[in-house]
Amino acid sequence: MGKLSDKAVQAAQKRDKQYGISDGQGLTLIVKPSGAKLWWFRYRYAGKARTYSIGEYPFVTLREAREKAYQAKKLLTENIDPSEAKQAAKKLLVESAQKAQCDVKTTFEHVAREWFEKFSKANNWVDSHSSKVIARLENDIFPWLGKHQIGKIEPMELLSVIRRVEARGALETAHREMNSCGRIFRYAIACGIADRNPAADLRGALPPYRKDKHFASITDPKIIGDLLRDIEEYQGTLVVRCAFALSVHVFLRPGELRRLQWDWVNIDEALITIPHTEHKTGKRTQEPHLVPLSAQSIAILSEIRPVTGNGKYVFPSERDKDRALSDNGIRSAMRRLGWSGDEMTPHGFRAMASTLLDNMGYESKWIERQLAHDEPNRVKAAYKRHSYLMYISERKKMMQDWSDFLDQLRDGKS
Repeated sequence: MGKLSDKAVQAAQKRDKQYGISDGQGLTLIVKPSGAKLWWFRYRYAGKARTYSIGEYPFVTLREAREKAYQAKKLLTENIDPSEAKQAAKKLLVESAQKAQCDVKTTFEHVAREWFEKFSKANNWVDSHSSKVIARLENDIFPWLGKHQIGKIEPMELLSVIRRVEARGALETAHREMNSCGRIFRYAIACGIADRNPAADLRGALPPYRKDKHFASITDPKIIGDLLRDIEEYQGTLVVRCAFALSVHVFLRPGELRRLQWDWVNIDEALITIPHTEHKTGKRTQEPHLVPLSAQSIAILSEIRPVTGNGKYVFPSERDKDRALSDNGIRSAMRRLGWSGDEMTPHGFRAMASTLLDNMGYESKWIERQLAHDEPNRVKAAYKRHSYLMYISERKKMMQDWSDFLDQLRDGKS
């Protein structure tokens, strides 16, 4: 029998800060400042402290929470991580649902058109974007691969078709069509009608394409929503997934995000303070950089904290916990999701935020300060003191508004 009673759980009141009430044996009732009550099961696995989310009270009763905690402990006795088992079961359900929805016809053209119909509508693609996607497939891909069984297409068959596009001087289009084909093959794999993605085997086969010296970035809200949904479904490691997700909300420079340290993070104050020695502008100004945290950013950091919170880095290397995540971590995740370097880069999240926040009417001086850009007027810059504190209240609101806007794009509501 645990320490809690139904009456005690019901009587637990919200406070200014989150707190927990232990029921014993790792089961804890977490009471949020909002008043929400969550059941957490805290445990250790492979020498690390971890947290297993059981559900929200009263939808999950005390009795049910104890039963789920008991089942989680049984998994631990079998050397199975309950959190990983939960994710695996969720993935299996998603895959089963996807397979059940797939058509039995398996030619490349049929699968591609099915993918296009589902994803263009689900992601609310604008007409200009969707018409270009299907036109490129109809003109450049279907005539050569359309009647082939999608599960039997070899990498060199796909490459020979893409080379036709490259040969006419349309290198950017060739990259875009390779990206679309990669998504179609991934859809086929999810439907259980293909075993591999030939486009993934051809990474690097096309010469790089750059319009100019700027980092590639997405600024079309509809396409951003597509990217956000892809990030949410990313199946890689927790460290990379959380780093990937946070980069969209805080738009730090990639190196600053990779080297983010727990000592700089204050979740209670909803603020990251990057020392002047660790960010580009600070090395000249001798000032830190302040990053206000939205509720969404705090949720991401709270998810990764039980895993890496005892170490130095928020996002450590998988091979060496005393080193920061590789500079290729997020970039590789993008590529695995099918986003080429011609479309988006880790640095591109900064340009994305800057462009859209400007279009949304926010003051450019707030945006520039949040991006930690230098003051262009050197004389004015020389007389500024404590500039890192400038517009901090406005920036806090802007950062929360930005995260809320991203949620709307992800949900297809904007």
